[in-house]
Amino acid sequence: MHYMVTIDVPSLDEGLHFYRDALGMAEVTRPIVSYAILQCGSSKLGLMEKSAGSKPAEGSVDVRRYERHWTPVHIDFHVDDFDEFISRALDAGAQCERKFEGNGHPPVAFCSDPFGNGFCVLGLKA
Repeated sequence: MHYMVTIDVPSLDEGLHFYRDALGMAEVTRPIVSYAILQCGSSKLGLMEKSAGSKPAEGSVDVRRYERHWTPVHIDFHVDDFDEFISRALDAGAQCERKFEGNGHPPVAFCSDPFGNGFCVLGLKA
């Protein structure tokens, strides 16, 4: 068994620009035209194109939205070069909402991608 997290994005091209091009993940397969699987090391991430306003499940009253939102599930990126990763993410449209550095601890940043999905960046060294 293996698992993978998939992130809904309003446009697969825009999702690929952020996660593949800016963050350096490699596209390994595209099983269908609206779904790409990316990989970095042994970790995989799916990107699924789903339009804003579409329902996440039949009968749901909720709809997909791509302004900043909260979800209890998010991605953590553990990176060697914290500043360089944050810079690439911000240049590609991410928002850094809070950052902690110093005090002898590795740095951490709470961020959101251009589609409102939260993620964290954790530096591997202080």
